[in-house]
Amino acid sequence: MQKLIEQINEQIALFTENANAQVEKNNKAAGTRARKAALELSKLMKDFRKASVEASK
Repeated sequence: MQKLIEQINEQIALFTENANAQVEKNNKAAGTRARKAALELSKLMKDFRKASVEASK
């Protein structure tokens, strides 16, 4: 579970960095990277939910 949390934090950092670059610098490639990070983050959050429910049983 700790590794999963670390992966989530990494994706949040990537998303934040790239989303800011897109907004502030009008960097279109950064927007693509931000969307990719958001998609990966979505998958990791689902995995976290499964692991959390399993741990609470």
